Amino acid sequence: MCAGITMIDCPYYQRNQCRSCQWLEIPYQQQLAQKEKHLSDCLQGLERNAYRYPPSPSAPRAFRNKAKMVIGGTVERPLLGILLSQEEGQQVRDLTACPLYPPAFRHCFPVLKDFIARAGLTPYNIERRKGELKYILLTESRYRQEIMLRFVLRSETKLALIRRELPALLQKLPQVKVVSLNIQPQHAAILEGEKEIFLTEQQVLEERFNRIPLFIRPQGFFQTNPEVAQALYATASQWVEALPIRHLWDLFCGVGGFGLHCAEALNRRQPKQPVRLTGIEISPSAIFSAALSTRRLGLDKGNGEVSFQSLDAAAFALDRNEAPPELVIVNPPRRGIGKPLAQFLNRMPARFILYSSCNASSMGQDLSELSAYRIQKIQLFDMFPHTAHYEVLTLLERHQA
Repeated sequence: MCAGITMIDCPYYQRNQCRSCQWLEIPYQQQLAQKEKHLSDCLQGLERNAYRYPPSPSAPRAFRNKAKMVIGGTVERPLLGILLSQEEGQQVRDLTACPLYPPAFRHCFPVLKDFIARAGLTPYNIERRKGELKYILLTESRYRQEIMLRFVLRSETKLALIRRELPALLQKLPQVKVVSLNIQPQHAAILEGEKEIFLTEQQVLEERFNRIPLFIRPQGFFQTNPEVAQALYATASQWVEALPIRHLWDLFCGVGGFGLHCAEALNRRQPKQPVRLTGIEISPSAIFSAALSTRRLGLDKGNGEVSFQSLDAAAFALDRNEAPPELVIVNPPRRGIGKPLAQFLNRMPARFILYSSCNASSMGQDLSELSAYRIQKIQLFDMFPHTAHYEVLTLLERHQA
């Protein structure tokens, strides 16, 4: 797809103004090779006899569906970008021309700057602890070319002014379908607070990966690289489709991408024996989206037993006394599933584990604990090109009784 890419044209990198893409000068095939080497080092022989697929590459630019913009400058001339280091005076570097963002975002940024001035949204100053607007968060659904816009503010002081100016904003940016305010009053490095105030009737964006409807909502995790995420979910469903599975758990399920893809593939193969799927995720917002997908797919109407619950994944699993599923899907945060859950899975006789990870180091530690299982298949997905980060998918099969 992009083997010949040596460096994308990024003015911020060339001027040494942003180094978020630390590998930008490394040829893309070399980036993939270095990530493959890192993955092998993390597994330390655990992948012996496993089938390793070639890495799934990414587009080199415009692959992100999200932008998290720190707000700086003044209310009359706001800056949207990243916070510089403390040595540089806590200034904000404007990054609205970042080549990783989709073209739709570039059209939004000038309009949003004008909106900030009209609504009097003074940028929050960390040193002085004054101001209101901390971040602007954008997310795009490529299925409908729609955008979710979130303002992260210190308080609700400007709510009336935002409501007054919002109709003009939506007229200029008709692709913006979901608008909300997130209230984050703490003087701390926390992106968002618990309180979300919706300013539009619509509260979710529909996205589709491999014909499976998934929903983007504030405070719910969603993959940042939709093309690679679609390949990741498709691979997961292909790997499990032919396996003898009628009951599965999807732990750390997010909006349900893995579980719903696998359930759909298994149901398609054996429609007269619908699967039983239980998805667990700590975020209520993500569970709201997963339940919406369940209804859209008709899985809430007797076509198997599909449920999603807002619980701690490890606590849910460790507290189960029921018959174990044939497949456990885990897609944990960077810290991994942890020793207690890994040891529980060793004792619980599930035949297969599908493990997706954004941190191969913690995954390697978890797989060392999962001594009752062996890796059967493994593939790297380059979710984050031009950086050292990546996603990896493994299929494990139990080899000990």
